[in-house]
Amino acid sequence: MLRPDTDRTRPVLWTPTEERTASSELTRFRNWLANDRGVDCDDYDALWRWSVDELEGFWKAIWDYFGVRADGDPTTVLTDRTMPGARWFPDVALNYAEQILADRDPERVAIVCVSESQPPVEITWAELTDRVTRARAGLVAAGVGRGDRVAACLPNTAEAVIALLATTSLGAVWSVVGPETGATSALDRFRQIEPKVLITVDGYRYAGREFDRLDMVRGIVEGLPGLDRVVVVEQLRRGRSLTGLGPALTWDAFCAERQQLTFERVPFDHPLWILYSSGTTGAPKPIVHGHGGIVLEHLKKLRLHLDARPDDRVLWFTSTGWMMWNLLVGGLLTDAAIVLHDGSPRHPDPAALWDVVEATRTTCFGTSAGYLAACRADRVRPRDGRDLECLRAVGSTGSPLTPEVFDWMYEELGPDLWLFSSSGGTDVCTSFIGGVPTLPVVRGELQRRSLGAPIAAWDEDSRPVTGEVGELVLTAPMPSMPVMFWGDADGSRYRETYFGHYPIEPPVWRHGDWIEISPHGGVVVHGRSDSTINRGGIRMGTSELYRSVLTLDAVVDALALDITGPDATSRLELFVVLAAGRGLDDELKRAIADRLRTDCSPRHVPDAVHRIDAVPRTRSGKPLEVPMKRLLMGADLDSVVDRDAVADPRALEPFRRLARERADRRAR
Repeated sequence: MLRPDTDRTRPVLWTPTEERTASSELTRFRNWLANDRGVDCDDYDALWRWSVDELEGFWKAIWDYFGVRADGDPTTVLTDRTMPGARWFPDVALNYAEQILADRDPERVAIVCVSESQPPVEITWAELTDRVTRARAGLVAAGVGRGDRVAACLPNTAEAVIALLATTSLGAVWSVVGPETGATSALDRFRQIEPKVLITVDGYRYAGREFDRLDMVRGIVEGLPGLDRVVVVEQLRRGRSLTGLGPALTWDAFCAERQQLTFERVPFDHPLWILYSSGTTGAPKPIVHGHGGIVLEHLKKLRLHLDARPDDRVLWFTSTGWMMWNLLVGGLLTDAAIVLHDGSPRHPDPAALWDVVEATRTTCFGTSAGYLAACRADRVRPRDGRDLECLRAVGSTGSPLTPEVFDWMYEELGPDLWLFSSSGGTDVCTSFIGGVPTLPVVRGELQRRSLGAPIAAWDEDSRPVTGEVGELVLTAPMPSMPVMFWGDADGSRYRETYFGHYPIEPPVWRHGDWIEISPHGGVVVHGRSDSTINRGGIRMGTSELYRSVLTLDAVVDALALDITGPDATSRLELFVVLAAGRGLDDELKRAIADRLRTDCSPRHVPDAVHRIDAVPRTRSGKPLEVPMKRLLMGADLDSVVDRDAVADPRALEPFRRLARERADRRAR
């Protein structure tokens, strides 16, 4: 099965056929560039180089090739390459929802919905358009207009997609969290954006259980006094009273009227939606993306890199709180159908998602690297008793996909599978390293840097390196970079987050990943280079975890570390300093888990809790999150921290001892 390649140290697992390469959208795009623009690129690597060297030419080509609907003149592509501050297509007006809904074949399937309690249900473009029109009418009746914010607490269901499209058709701004999110975490996000309408569920089903959320919703409503309307999707349908939810009505009542569907065309960088990415300090950052940047990026990503075709069905296992949900909705910019799955990937058994792939006739299945690794560990056999003949591609993201899982996938699904691993982030709402349908798959590697993504690996001296691990940086702007952080009037928080690490001119974007670019252009992601926690692909900051756990009287200080193991699995470990006289018993561990689950989300619950006497900090009081993380991942203590810069060097000892114990166990 494994074919050696003389130009690589890693074996090639798959090579696209000539027919597949010739029929890909990427090949058609290259041919169009040569014939229409006189840009003749011999191969993908030449095309990538042109796309990052000639940003204006590349993104104008994407605009023209895909026929973006807009008012105004798209001739001026980029007014300034400086980051931050680059301004794209300043003379146009467009609308995200219009790009999706206009001129569709009414009889074709747009969305397939499936859940733990519901077999696949197909929604045609005619049905989707009608339901968006009705939801839009409900928003208009609630007084929502251009620039207003609509917040949602919804699972991965049709109502979430419909509400998003209805909101953005008006030029209003969308923001969503998953229904498992606690009231405290939801308010940490929504208070910053002051929504006019809240759309929520009465509860949700997960892993065979029902979770009533109306009491949690009441807590959110109480914390958002500016709400003009609360809309409840009755998913559990228990007939519970909506008392205490303010001006509330059901989703069915909200969508009872129908008005003409029109689209508010807005400037290219007009806010489209707000996603959230937490840092190590302060409230979660409200990341604003613009209509135009997302349209262009998702057209490029879904059609050129994912190669979504008219008869495809694209399923990506995700929650609404992960940017992969936004990217999945972007699949509606193609002629493929998208598959929405609501529920646990491991219920009623570890192979549950493969049953969904079969039932929905999915052709492109995306999931997390953690799920695939768990399937391998559980000895899942995806093809046993299942017809997976439709499946042509599997995508993975969220964390690095190990070489062993690459092997397992080809052993289980056969040599014709295109397996691609991707890496990106909430910040740009895309994967800027990942799949290329016309290139071979190399064991353990992401195929290439994406078109238009000026990615480099930098060493400690800010020099690009090849064949070595370095910091992932973007050396030039992309259209889907954030327009701003909501409420960051002077842009200081935005600049500090992405451009404060390297005090050089012109500025570069530091993303917070360690990557290695191979001599032939493939990429290996080695994990996070900062203290951000990665749980199932959703990145969380440590600050909200600390705010929650420190409300317990027994906990006086804490340090949270996301530890990536040799097999690329991730563990969240919490180190706590306890009040005098308190011990770390099972009762306190349960209290910590319950508090984090309630205030934040189930993802915030640690895999392990350890007691320490003091959190190691710098002399200025900053917790040593990254150095302790690197120490527990195998680095030498003296290589990750200057003891003279530590306020109390004795606080390092428990981490050094734990790292040594784990190294000894691995050696055995």
